[in-house]
Amino acid sequence: MKLKHIIPYSSRLTFFLLFILSISCAQTKSDHNSNAVDDHKIGNLATDTATFAAGCFWCVEEQFKQLNGVTAVISGYTGGHVRNPTYRHVTTGRTGHAEACNIIYNPAEISYDELLAAFFVAHDPTQLNRQGADVGTQYRSAIFYHNDEQKKLADFYIKQLDDEEAYDEKIVTEVSPYDKFYVAEDYHQDYYVNNMNEPYCQMVIKPKLEKFRKVFKEKLKQE
Repeated sequence: MKLKHIIPYSSRLTFFLLFILSISCAQTKSDHNSNAVDDHKIGNLATDTATFAAGCFWCVEEQFKQLNGVTAVISGYTGGHVRNPTYRHVTTGRTGHAEACNIIYNPAEISYDELLAAFFVAHDPTQLNRQGADVGTQYRSAIFYHNDEQKKLADFYIKQLDDEEAYDEKIVTEVSPYDKFYVAEDYHQDYYVNNMNEPYCQMVIKPKLEKFRKVFKEKLKQE
């Protein structure tokens, strides 16, 4: 990942994400009539899982675990054509699967909008089929939506970010319907916590985690 993608857009991107978050919330409220209010509440209860791919799932898992309202993050594989893939299979890049995370959250404490904002800070969505030195379709940027509302919000964010040139390049994030999710092997779960002193954790995950925590300092779980 180039330094220009780590430093210059950080404050601009964060400010804009907060801005469109307020627009999105206001737009959602204005679109609802009296009969739609209950539908919105039902929808909130149903959309308690967000599924994101943003490079190595070790990074994504640890970043989203930090957020208040996120109750669990499960690393796995999705978006491909091979049944019951293993990590060894996925790393070949020939299964079609992406390393992804199911993010289980309490919508009363954190919204899908806020999780999308975190997604766009957690990685560089302008890199096609890679994140930094991790290269291959298994590391692609992707949002796997669980319902029409999630798709609508994902498309909205991408359009607004591109229109405002929040990044130096166009966003290449894939927006696809959620399908079968295969939970990754046990040793991939809580990987950073269990392997904190490994070189990849120190050189890649830790810096990304520190940046993420700085941006979302008001949304972090109490330690």
